[in-house]
Amino acid sequence: FFGIKRLIFIMYYSENSSVKKNIFTAHFLAQVCACFILITTSFSMVAEPQEREAVQVYSQDELIHLINTNQHLTRIKADRCQIVEDIEARADIMQVPSFQFLWGDMLAWGVCVDKNPAQGVYFMREAANQGLMAALEQLGRYHVSGKFVQQDKKRAVMYLREAAAMGNLEAQLQLADLFLDGHGSPHDFEDLYHWLYNTITDNSAIHLKIGGYMKELEQLMHPKAIRNARRPIAQ
Repeated sequence: FFGIKRLIFIMYYSENSSVKKNIFTAHFLAQVCACFILITTSFSMVAEPQEREAVQVYSQDELIHLINTNQHLTRIKADRCQIVEDIEARADIMQVPSFQFLWGDMLAWGVCVDKNPAQGVYFMREAANQGLMAALEQLGRYHVSGKFVQQDKKRAVMYLREAAAMGNLEAQLQLADLFLDGHGSPHDFEDLYHWLYNTITDNSAIHLKIGGYMKELEQLMHPKAIRNARRPIAQ
């Protein structure tokens, strides 16, 4: 800036108009450069804290909510894969079911890590063995469709029944499809009818679907079993 002041002084007292013109141009360019440096520095100071902002490891409640709303993989990508090592440690070393499921899903679909479906399904099963509802439902669904694993309706019923008993509506609806398609045991019809009968939903399409499943199950059940299945959910 002292150099700029000196240029202004020379321009002021110079009698040569070309000198004045050249000096004015130099002065103008110097001001532009100074402003550009100032603006760039300001933006860098604002952006730097954002770049350094660390993502905290999810709490149990937060992660289970993300899983139950099927947002867990979207969230880990939105967090720029910053806590992959933390997730792996909680899944593999600490054996926390929700983190086992997250880590398994990441491996199965190749999210933030190299794709490895075999390892992914392994961790999903570990989570299911500890009773994580989402893992039970997902493994049942995979065995219905044959995704990653061999199609096995008998094993699908096993997983889905566990998730359905825990109140997972998706598992209950899939279980109804399997039962009505001839899979599973008739001894389980009463339990499924009981769960469906006591389901509360504001989704008219799902409400209609539940009613349809119940009518079809009634055709396969004894009247006494139907009456017994209409009992309230035990508190």
